[in-house]
Amino acid sequence: MTRKDGYTRPVTVRESVVKSRHLFAALAAIGITAMSHAAVSPVLVIHGGAGVIKRDMTPAREHAVRAAMTQALQSGYAELKAGKPALDAVAAALAVLEDDPNFNAGKGAVFTHDGRNELDAAIMDGYTLRAGAVAGVQRVKNPILLARAVMEHSPHVMLSGDGAEAFAKEQGFTLVDPAYFRTEERWQQLQKALKEDAAKQPHADVETARHFGTVGAVALDAQGHLAAGTSTGGMTDKRWGRIGDSPIIGAGTYANSGCAVSGTGWGEFYIRTVAAHEICMKVTQMRVPLKRAAAEVINQEIPSMGGNGGAIALDAEGHISIPFNTDGMYRGWIGADGAPHVALYGDEDDGTTEIPEPAPAESVAQP
Repeated sequence: MTRKDGYTRPVTVRESVVKSRHLFAALAAIGITAMSHAAVSPVLVIHGGAGVIKRDMTPAREHAVRAAMTQALQSGYAELKAGKPALDAVAAALAVLEDDPNFNAGKGAVFTHDGRNELDAAIMDGYTLRAGAVAGVQRVKNPILLARAVMEHSPHVMLSGDGAEAFAKEQGFTLVDPAYFRTEERWQQLQKALKEDAAKQPHADVETARHFGTVGAVALDAQGHLAAGTSTGGMTDKRWGRIGDSPIIGAGTYANSGCAVSGTGWGEFYIRTVAAHEICMKVTQMRVPLKRAAAEVINQEIPSMGGNGGAIALDAEGHISIPFNTDGMYRGWIGADGAPHVALYGDEDDGTTEIPEPAPAESVAQP
């Protein structure tokens, strides 16, 4: 420090250390960011539900499903390529699927026993462990966007029913007429289910099977952060305000700094096993490889209890796992090559076996 008389006081050791620390912190931050960007290649994985999916769809229906899955992948990946966080990619991809009547989420959701569409959704940021969820909403066009608003603009994690819709109005969401969600196909599925109920028959018809599909997404961004999201109309003919696993953090949706999971299937079993959380704990706490961890829960534990379904899982190194124990599962992913990969049937190659092992990250900041 220089005085008016020209005398310059020597810098003290403490001042030197403080300045060095500030400089080191700045350089370290730059270095970590650069290495993270160099080491992590963004990835997005989606699903459109697991269940009885056989090769008897009309060509037009199959084309529509594949086109919607592709659009969802492209929309979400565009967010990642623009340097936006994984949360943005998950929300963008799921909003596309919610708007498409071929999926059991948003428009085209299945009907309850009383002839309503009751929608559930959840989203989770693996970097901060923040989460938001909604359940039983009937007038929200894109439940996944409302779930994110719950996370970002409320002190709560889950809102339900009328309260969730009141919050939506406060947040500027335009509520739609419940008729918006109706499709004739879903209505006829309910009629079949009601006939089975009246005859005291199990829901054996593939169109009215109680464990119906849902949509989900997991993403890894350029900063090495993960996110997960899930949206659903639940199961055909559900009663008494039933809520499944999709909006329950840890059951159908979960993400932390090392793993992100979205499930689809018979929700009661995913709740009982806390399936999404269990997969991630195997990966991050027990150091079990992602594919093995996901398979142990989805293909062993849940079926052993009488349940079925599938999941998509992604770790911080970009490894992908898509286990399912049903006839098929709508699924897709997009990575470094920027090409969408989509598969529907159980015997269809989804390309995940050909994904090269990601390069090990040199240094990625974790919470």
